[in-house]
Amino acid sequence: MNNALQHLLEANTAWASAQLERDPEFFKRLENQQSPEYFWIGCSDSRVPANTIVDLPPGEVFVHRNVANQVFHGDLNGQSATQFAVEVLQVKHIIVCGHYGCSGVRMALRGDRLGLADAWVRPIHQLARRHSLTGFPSTGDQAYQDQLCELNVIEQVKHLCESTLIEDAWLRGQDLTVHSWIYSLKDGLIRNLGLNVNAPNQIDQEYSNAVKAVKLRHQSTK
Repeated sequence: MNNALQHLLEANTAWASAQLERDPEFFKRLENQQSPEYFWIGCSDSRVPANTIVDLPPGEVFVHRNVANQVFHGDLNGQSATQFAVEVLQVKHIIVCGHYGCSGVRMALRGDRLGLADAWVRPIHQLARRHSLTGFPSTGDQAYQDQLCELNVIEQVKHLCESTLIEDAWLRGQDLTVHSWIYSLKDGLIRNLGLNVNAPNQIDQEYSNAVKAVKLRHQSTK
């Protein structure tokens, strides 16, 4: 028998025991229902666990994560999670949360080649070109990377808001807002990037305002 992960099983046992000691009904409540108000679309990075950084217990956040927190209309995994969150769980808030120092964003910005992941982050490279953030040495400019991390979040919020899943929810009159957040590994704080949409007629203007705000903020720091 391979016991390489025994320490994790032991940690799980200790955690479950501690939960029951604090709250004997904890697992019974989790077992009987799932009714989160929040759907989190984040990066797969192990340093950005959704529940932990917003200090919410299990059962409060429905989570979908992928490399560089991308939203693609053709991504059946992401779209299925979104549909379940919106139509079954009836979440009220969708949070697209990126983070500074994102390896997927850095890879796209530099044009690195790793294989299958290249196609996944290629839209971020195109986004960088559109905003004139490419063309600097491979050592990279941290300010450019930070700016692209922010623009990437804003872009994914726009993609999500333009999806039929979200448009149909709004047409039904569902109470649903999509938010743009970014997390800093340096201090553990989250920044609201200003694109918060709860109706289809808001998308274009709010997107434009959020992009302008990012560019102005980074111009002031140069």
